[in-house]
Amino acid sequence: MEKEHIIAEKNFNARTFFLRWEWFLVLLFIIVNIFNTCISPYYLQIGTLSDAPMSFLDKSFMVLPMALILLLGMIDISVASIVALSSVIMGVAFKAGLPMGWAIVLCLAVGTVCGMINGFILARFNEQILPSMIITFATQVIYRGIALIILEDQSVGNFPSWFNYLAWGYVGPVPFILVVFIIFAVLFTVLLHKTSFGRQLYGMGNNLKACEYSGIKTRRNKVVIYTMMGFMASVCALFLTSKMGSTRPNVASGYELEVIAMAALGGFSTSGGKGNMIGAIIATFILGFLRYGLGLINVSSQVILIIIGVLLIGSVLASNISPKEKHKKPSADADN
Repeated sequence: MEKEHIIAEKNFNARTFFLRWEWFLVLLFIIVNIFNTCISPYYLQIGTLSDAPMSFLDKSFMVLPMALILLLGMIDISVASIVALSSVIMGVAFKAGLPMGWAIVLCLAVGTVCGMINGFILARFNEQILPSMIITFATQVIYRGIALIILEDQSVGNFPSWFNYLAWGYVGPVPFILVVFIIFAVLFTVLLHKTSFGRQLYGMGNNLKACEYSGIKTRRNKVVIYTMMGFMASVCALFLTSKMGSTRPNVASGYELEVIAMAALGGFSTSGGKGNMIGAIIATFILGFLRYGLGLINVSSQVILIIIGVLLIGSVLASNISPKEKHKKPSADADN
């Protein structure tokens, strides 16, 4: 008896494909570069374009796990404080005599543990009872407070010269930080779009209860995602500290807002269940190059924040009203 093979193939639809949000982001990226070229004669110089990623990619490491958190319909506003605490402990440990290599390991460990703590608390309490915004706001204050207690208003510097390579080094003509970011971006893209774990996250973002009844370990997944967030925040701490050459308790202030903005602009809905990692990566470079180009003509940081905010609102509004394939959350009745 011959076995029947069922092949489910989705017909290619050119209109749907080219109306994807990622194509709009590509167009927006081109517009940003044209705009930067018009406002500054120095923008298209080879040295300028190669140095640009060094100015914003440190925070971009956190966009990757933040996208996964938004996919769950959750949020993490403690990330900047994790960066500060990881950086401060690394600096203090090095100043106390710990070799720089072990201080780096300690930095990564601190960030990972902070993220894991967030994950365990959020896994213990239901999002409707104790929202992730409230919990991570509390840990934001705690982590930043610990950093202030440790270092007060002091700073720590004089790191080994080789440590500067993290932020300012090159692999051939390519900045080292860009190489590292590409590696992590590929890993997170594969994790989200090519693994069962990624499919579970989409399911959790659309209908958490249905996933729990299906046997998916939703609490474990939350812990894993927030632990990843803590680890990537400590990676950001390494590159940020290397870029500045010193550390202090108030480093990375405001990073959490920019990271969330990049992920949201990339197409990840704050209500969960929607988004593509490619979009988040493109959005990182859109906002990064926009900020860099405006910085070349000495636009104040406050004006830059206003421009980024307007761009974000307009882009998110456009993503919601543009004709595209609908992503509907299953209702509770449908599950029953």
